[in-house]
Amino acid sequence: MSDETFLPLKCHVQINRINFWGDTYQISMQLYPSSHSTPQAGDLLHVRAVGDNDTLHFLFCSQGAPTLLLIHTSSTSSEVQVNWPEFVARNTSGSLKVEPESSLMYSSAVVFSRLLEYDDVNDTAEPTSDLFPPYDLQNFTWNPINLSEPMALLCGTDASFTNGSLCLQLSVFDSEGRGEAWPHLLHSVNSSQLEVWLDGIPARATQSRFLLEMHAVGEAYPLSTVDVYQSIDDEYTPSIFKVSQWVSSVNGSPDVLGYALWKPVAYRQARPALEDATPCRHSVPRAQSGSMVTASSGLIRGFFSDPKSMALNVSFGLAGEPFYNVTRFLSWTLLVGVGSPPVDSFSPLVVAIMAVGLGIPMIILLVGGIWLCIRKSKGASSASYEPIN
Repeated sequence: MSDETFLPLKCHVQINRINFWGDTYQISMQLYPSSHSTPQAGDLLHVRAVGDNDTLHFLFCSQGAPTLLLIHTSSTSSEVQVNWPEFVARNTSGSLKVEPESSLMYSSAVVFSRLLEYDDVNDTAEPTSDLFPPYDLQNFTWNPINLSEPMALLCGTDASFTNGSLCLQLSVFDSEGRGEAWPHLLHSVNSSQLEVWLDGIPARATQSRFLLEMHAVGEAYPLSTVDVYQSIDDEYTPSIFKVSQWVSSVNGSPDVLGYALWKPVAYRQARPALEDATPCRHSVPRAQSGSMVTASSGLIRGFFSDPKSMALNVSFGLAGEPFYNVTRFLSWTLLVGVGSPPVDSFSPLVVAIMAVGLGIPMIILLVGGIWLCIRKSKGASSASYEPIN
C-alpha cells in the first residue's frame, strides 16, 4: 500500500470557536464521498477541531451500521487520512489512520448496531420471547448525510418498511451550553451530541415497544461501566433526576478517558410537552466479539486493528406507559465525548431562588432575636426598686 493512496481529509468549511476555558479552536469539516467515490460506499463526515496543543477528530460514517468515532491527538498538525478504495472495500484494517501515529492519545467509537422490537402483550415492559426478528442497521439503506452546520442528519430505512425512517442527527458545539431541545444535555467543545429518533416506522404489533442496541469500541479501553448519578435539580429536564454515564477508564482508575452520557428519558413527539416524556432503561454492558462489530461497521474495520467491544441495550417505556403506536414517534439523545463528562450544577436562577428561600427566614429570625434582646434590655433598665428599711 503506497502512501500516495491515502488522502488527507481536508476542510470545506472553517469556523473559529471558543471553549469555556478560553482556548480557540479552528474547526474544519469534510464530507465524503467526493468525485472519486462509488455510489453505495456510504458517507464519511470528518470534523477536525484544532486547539492550542491538541486536536479532536470526530468521524461519522454510514458505511454499514452508523458509527461515531472520536480521536484525540496531542498534535495540532495531526490529520486523518483515508485510502478510499480500501475503505469502501472493507477488506482490511488500516484504510483510515491518524498521522503522525505517535500523536494518538485516545480513540473510542459508538456503533448503533440493531433496533429491537417486541410485543408487550401484558404491558410489563419486559422483553422476553415476544421479540420480533431484529432490524440490523448495517443492512439499512442510508440516505446521503445532510450537512447543515453545525449539524449532520442521517436517515435510513429497512427493506421491509412501507414508510417511516430511523434518523441520527449529529451536533458539534462552539461553546459550553445545553441542547436547545429536551432533555437539554450539558455539553462542551470536547463532546458531540447524537439524537436518535424513529419516525413513522410501522410497528409489527399494536402494543410494540423498542430497544436500541449499541456497541462501544476501543483498542484497549472501550466504554465499560455505566455510572448512574442522582441529582436534586430537574430544572432543565422536568421530573428527571438521574444521569447515566457510560465511561472508559484505565483499570478502574477514577480518571475518565471518554464517555457516553444520557438522561433516562425519551420523547413521543418531535416537539414534546412534559406529558410526552417516557422513561428508558439500560442493560448491563457485556463484552462482545470484536470481529462481529468489525464486520458490521466500515469505520471500525478501517481504523481499529484489534478492537475490544462492549454492548448494551436502551429500552424505551415502562409498564403502563403508552405504546409506540400511539404517536409512532420516539426520540432519545446521547452525548459522546473525551475526558471527563460535563457536570450539571444549579443555574443562577435556582441559586437566587434558594438564596431568597433560605435567606428571608434567616433574616426574620435574626431581626426577631435582635428585637427581643432590645426589649429585654430596655425592660431591665427601666425597672424601679423600693429601698429596704
